[in-house]
Amino acid sequence: MEGFVDHYIVLGLPSGEEALNLSEKEISKAYKLKALDLHPDKRPDDPDAHDKFQRLKTSYEVLKDERARKLFDDLLRVQREKLLKKSQVDSKRRKMMSDLEERERAAFSHDPVAKAYDEEERIARKLKEEIERIRARHAKKKGGFETPESGVDKKRKQDASGAGASVQLDKARMLKVSWEAIGEGYSAGRLREVFSEFGEVEDVVIRSTKKKCSALIVMATKDGTVAATRMLCGDLSNPLLVVPLEKASQTDFLTAKKSAETEPQSNIVGAGYQAYEDSVMQKLRKAAMNQKR
Repeated sequence: MEGFVDHYIVLGLPSGEEALNLSEKEISKAYKLKALDLHPDKRPDDPDAHDKFQRLKTSYEVLKDERARKLFDDLLRVQREKLLKKSQVDSKRRKMMSDLEERERAAFSHDPVAKAYDEEERIARKLKEEIERIRARHAKKKGGFETPESGVDKKRKQDASGAGASVQLDKARMLKVSWEAIGEGYSAGRLREVFSEFGEVEDVVIRSTKKKCSALIVMATKDGTVAATRMLCGDLSNPLLVVPLEKASQTDFLTAKKSAETEPQSNIVGAGYQAYEDSVMQKLRKAAMNQKR
């Protein structure tokens, strides 16, 4: 309230409900003590001494008048009730926010995600075994002789090997992000902006199809990866599915980044993960629309 003065405080007395029990004698005693301290004759160097003393006299006149004091006590009571109601509203708001966060955590339960990555890893391992088997068969047909590698081919293999080792160190800091190809979608800049809330973003590689988009996000720290995992990110109308790449193949990121430049219309992961991802995205959209309402 603009210009509000607590007359009890001016006289150095307790305010609120304690003030209701103060006697006229206690109020007069408090005024005399304050008057001795604030009298202009005792404060010759204070240019506001006269105004302070007048405010003290005004507060005393209000409190020693029975009708004026009762009105002032009613005003303090209304203010206390207003503060109590505001506190109750704030408490309810915090409870609502806590319940909402709990529902979000439940919607992003880690068990289905972990199972999906186990399935993806199993399929990728079998595919690698099949590729090795096919190479061995072709090598056997050629009489066990392999075609000599040129210096350029050897250099490429060495570069790929070195890069793969670097990616292996970064796996704990990598995230797999999926969303549907609706509306404006997400650009690399937009993804950097979203995930920068959880820490510094080192790199973003986007892959997309006509119906679904995916990206690999490399965070600067593992703490940033953990903070961003399974959180509801992005726009409510098109939420992001965020899962860690901890169990993915160590060459996923290099393969995705290279393919993003040459084949921008393919997926990051294999078919073993596709059905699960579609199911989770449908649940995300439904949860997001419920929250928006």
